[in-house]
Amino acid sequence: MSTHPFITCPSSPPATAAGEPALDTLTCSLTIPGEPLSGRIARGAVRSVLHAYGLDPLAPAVEQVTGELVQAAWHLDPGRSLYLSVRYRDDALRLTVYDGHAPHAHPRLAAHCEARRRAALRVMAVVVRECGGAWGFGESREPGGGTRTWASLPRAGAIGYLSA
Repeated sequence: MSTHPFITCPSSPPATAAGEPALDTLTCSLTIPGEPLSGRIARGAVRSVLHAYGLDPLAPAVEQVTGELVQAAWHLDPGRSLYLSVRYRDDALRLTVYDGHAPHAHPRLAAHCEARRRAALRVMAVVVRECGGAWGFGESREPGGGTRTWASLPRAGAIGYLSA
């Protein structure tokens, strides 16, 4: 048994045989500014997370979806912080962006806003569909309210995204 106190830590995530952390431990979140450069920040962060977990083949699809989610959010709620969450569950990468744009009470305003969000996410919707995933948005359950927009990309579909 080693006398070095940092050799094993019971709270360290389990590693795979290749030395990467186990995929079920992939969970990362960050707050980014609601500014034009937000998409670039988010894509870079997600690229680093994918690399750390040995998921580099997913990068083209995941970076495209991340950028689209974040860009749409800052356009609809400029100048306010955005929150990005990345998780790997059930053999799929799940991306969620929270923005402070609250749902409208008036039906016509709500429909107009929903149409704007869907239009801003047209490219993302195509990528998600090509990967065999799903996406959506709705009222955020977070304490500050706002909107939660998410996409789920199955691993196999995201890997095959550029080879299709």
